[in-house]
Amino acid sequence: MKFHRINALLIRHLYLYRRSLPRVMDIFYWPVMELLVWGFLSVWLQNTDFVGEFNMVSVLLGALIFWNFLTQSQKSVSVAFLEDVWERNLLNVFVTPLKPSEFLTSTAILGAVRILLVAIVMGALAALLYSFDVFQFGILIIPFVINLLIFGWTIGVLIIGILLRYGTQAQILAFGLIVLFQPLSAVFYPVSALPSFLQSIALALPSAHVFEGMRAVLQGDFPFTTLGYAFLTNAIYLVFALWFFYMMFSRAKKRGLLLKLE
Repeated sequence: MKFHRINALLIRHLYLYRRSLPRVMDIFYWPVMELLVWGFLSVWLQNTDFVGEFNMVSVLLGALIFWNFLTQSQKSVSVAFLEDVWERNLLNVFVTPLKPSEFLTSTAILGAVRILLVAIVMGALAALLYSFDVFQFGILIIPFVINLLIFGWTIGVLIIGILLRYGTQAQILAFGLIVLFQPLSAVFYPVSALPSFLQSIALALPSAHVFEGMRAVLQGDFPFTTLGYAFLTNAIYLVFALWFFYMMFSRAKKRGLLLKLE
């Protein structure tokens, strides 16, 4: 074996990491996000006397199912756009009379369908394997699910705007950006389990209010204030995401970037 040949290959791989966001995310981003989520959960379980307050199976399995609602809503938008890019069909779609609003509306409907399928499959498996009844939340949970659908759709629209601006080099965001919100959304633990400097950031997210509300519903309460904050923050982020999308779409059309995305 020759060291200089081994060294040459090693340097080649290291140079790839300098310009590859997915490779860097594999090293740092995913492990850090998992550490934060399960670390905050472990701290909460260790420092809180939750016995009698919650049915932990309902809290954790319910949170997992509802988190998948959010991710499916986001992917229905951003991945639908990427599929047209990957199939070199994006320009063909937008040279038709199709309006951007019609494209986004179709993805929103697709997100609702995906959420319904996720609810059926995961609810059935949870009932079969863990005796978990997804219907225990009742109709009170519907407004919170609607908020998850809206927030996921908002993130998806924002990602499309970023893709229009930076091209396919940013496509990893379609799969990784949503994970950034998981530790701050208090999916498996209350917002109070977060460090104080993160709690204010968490409460600025609709998803955190949704999961806090879900736990309140399990306790027999219906938190109107929490639901109101979820709708309010969702409205703010949705307006910003739509503004950003339309600005980037107009810019891409003027500069011919839709063709370059192919």
